[in-house]
Amino acid sequence: MKFLTEYRNPELVKHYLSEIEKTATRNWEIMEICGGQTHSLVKNGLLELLPERISMIHGPGCPVCVTPVSLIDKAIALMEQDVILCSFGDMVRVPGSKKSLLQAKAEGGDLRILYSPLEAINIAKNNPHKEVVFFAVGFETTAPGNALAVIHAQKLRLTNFSLLVSHVLVIPAMEAILDDKFCRINAFLGAGHVCTITGLQEYYPLAEKYKIPIVVSGFEPADLLFSILRAVTQLERGEYKVENCYKRWVKEEGNIPAKKVMNEIFEIGEQEWRGIGKIPDSGLVIREKYNTFDAAKKFSIRTQSIRTDKNCIAGDILRGNKKPFECPEFGRSCKPTNPLGAPMVSSEGACAAYFNYYS
Repeated sequence: MKFLTEYRNPELVKHYLSEIEKTATRNWEIMEICGGQTHSLVKNGLLELLPERISMIHGPGCPVCVTPVSLIDKAIALMEQDVILCSFGDMVRVPGSKKSLLQAKAEGGDLRILYSPLEAINIAKNNPHKEVVFFAVGFETTAPGNALAVIHAQKLRLTNFSLLVSHVLVIPAMEAILDDKFCRINAFLGAGHVCTITGLQEYYPLAEKYKIPIVVSGFEPADLLFSILRAVTQLERGEYKVENCYKRWVKEEGNIPAKKVMNEIFEIGEQEWRGIGKIPDSGLVIREKYNTFDAAKKFSIRTQSIRTDKNCIAGDILRGNKKPFECPEFGRSCKPTNPLGAPMVSSEGACAAYFNYYS
């Protein structure tokens, strides 16, 4: 299969591993931003195959993991107000302060698990006397689809459809990580799917400001190892460039139509990240002229301040300061069947990946 089997070629993987071994003369720590990259590194055993000089740090690029507890509580509160709540399946087991969306559904809430926000439009059309809210989470990857749902709802003059938004942006998160006093990262693997939408232009100032290589990577074993090789090559040479190693999908300018629809509906605003806190200008919020589609403004939703479980170190894991096995509760009180934090729930979460493949 084109763009799949050739990037899983064992001989190519061995070649890249050998080149990394030859190139690395010092210890380097590289953060892969995307949770999908983390999952692939763990699933394919690449962390064990890499030379000891190379340490991979797992970043916060899992949208489910960084969605704040308070927003999950708001989604549950909407279900308790007799609202039809629509969501992707990976959100339904993420713990809020008291329960998850799935537990709220078991208690009688109307939760619909969908594959696309456009499905929620049809639900709103077919239930004109019920409010329908789509739980819109994710990075720049999912924002265009959610924005398109608003445009369709407006064209259909639907007044019973809205979004509960928790869209986060990659670059402000990278800056927050680099500004952390505990940061030990030498280079980044950029998130290929995000860059497919955004392009590369916003990454150049970041690489220049922090003097750090940013190598945009795909997700297959050969993709990841080639990107790691390019990052190590830059580090050994004292370079700090933005390099595109996912050219089959990522273009310099990104996906222009997707960016256009995203920027029509959303604007940049402050966003809270689970385990990290509030980061200025790190999220997308609905523009004022589309306020009627903003569930946070349409409904009166109040939630109490949240205390996270004191035994959960999800924040340290999301910031790249610790690995899942450094948590004393990992595999004990915290398992996918009973998660203390979101990284153990999501299929892209670092804790779930370690549990599934190392336990």
